[in-house]
Amino acid sequence: MNLPAIRTNLLAIGLILALSIPAISAEVPDFVQLAQQNKPAVVNISTSKTVTQNRPPQFGPGSPFDDFFNRFFNGQPGQPGLPGQPHQQRSLGSGFIISRDGYILTNEHVVDGADEIKVKLSDGRTLTATVKGADAKLDLALIKVDAEGQLPTTSFGDSDELKVGEWVMAIGNPFGLEQTVTAGIVSAKGRVIGAGPYDDFIQTDASINPGNSGGPLFNAAGQVVGINTAIVAGGQGIGFAIPINSVKAILEQLRTSGKVTRGWLGVAVQQMTPELAQSFGLDRERGALVTSVTKDSPAEKAGLQRGDVILSFNGHEIQDMRDLPRLVAATPVNENVKMQILRDGKTREIRLAIGKMAEDESGDVKQAVEGSSWDKFGMVLKEIDGGTAQQFGLEPGTGLLITEVNQDGPAAEAGLLRGDIIVEANGKQTNDLPSFQAAAEKAAKTGVLRLLIKRQDNLLYVALKMK
Repeated sequence: MNLPAIRTNLLAIGLILALSIPAISAEVPDFVQLAQQNKPAVVNISTSKTVTQNRPPQFGPGSPFDDFFNRFFNGQPGQPGLPGQPHQQRSLGSGFIISRDGYILTNEHVVDGADEIKVKLSDGRTLTATVKGADAKLDLALIKVDAEGQLPTTSFGDSDELKVGEWVMAIGNPFGLEQTVTAGIVSAKGRVIGAGPYDDFIQTDASINPGNSGGPLFNAAGQVVGINTAIVAGGQGIGFAIPINSVKAILEQLRTSGKVTRGWLGVAVQQMTPELAQSFGLDRERGALVTSVTKDSPAEKAGLQRGDVILSFNGHEIQDMRDLPRLVAATPVNENVKMQILRDGKTREIRLAIGKMAEDESGDVKQAVEGSSWDKFGMVLKEIDGGTAQQFGLEPGTGLLITEVNQDGPAAEAGLLRGDIIVEANGKQTNDLPSFQAAAEKAAKTGVLRLLIKRQDNLLYVALKMK
């Protein structure tokens, strides 16, 4: 084969390969431009508050090791460390300007309890800030500075539109290093890390460290899509940000009243498991399973019952139990909403007016507390007669007491524990062994026996597999 022919064949092969490789649609953002555009609106926040030293002296006053231990325990040197002695504790964080007249967003934990808040702008000016509003449940604070002239600001994006794998950029003051820029991608969305009742974090591998708290997370368009809030202790490249859409929902309340008023439904719910979904006749794990209804609550007045499965709330499907508290909390008080529920194998619609959550409530929709004489199920049951009730401090006729659990049996696999009380079996009250056996025999067709148990002061549904 001559040289021109070889060249022609190679070109043809290259064209075929090029056409067969999917095009890369997402370009790497111009981080230089993004940093120049947004750094002026990011601020350094330093706070101080008076605390009492409870650590006893380690080596005695004046020891050369004393500064080291005070740095470790108190975050600053030069404190004598005497028990009961008050001293100033200082901390650093980040924030970003959202209005030209000086409103700044940051984390609540950055400014909580501070006697003094200092904000350092990108132009070098240091101003005193005051807290205008705070919400501990979302870990959000709105502070304000009075500055001459118009301040640079950031713009909000839409965190719901973020995609996993999308480029993001963080700006903050890690370890006090001002105006630090880091970049990465969205690693995951909807993360629950146990930080509060409304966990819904954006996970990112853009470097976030102590001092980044309260700083902005930008998308490729230079819009704020999150507030950097938490890191995994000992983890590398794992940071979490509050979605900016959650902030938008309460920002006006923080600005006008200084606090957040949330909607209240008045139910306790638990997560749906595959076995529970099967017992309810659901096609998959979805919805929020109601374990109890608060007396005189909007839920009770609307007729919601224990054992109902809430499938949707005001048009939003409940894919995961944790979706419900966020939706209820974001609903204005007294607003009329409709819910689709599953009861006795049939779907129905319930309408109600949302109530007002008490300020001391830890969360709107409480999650049921979970834990990780029938040998068939690997447990021993005992009717709660007068003697048993007196022995265990229970009320007679209030269910069946589990006195033993075989760790290799179905009961242990389902998470049942010694001391649990079985209140219901497949929706029917169970106060004696015959009623439990009858419910179990009926459940043999589906292969799952749904139990409502009482564990200490909590009610919890458990799906027990039939062997």
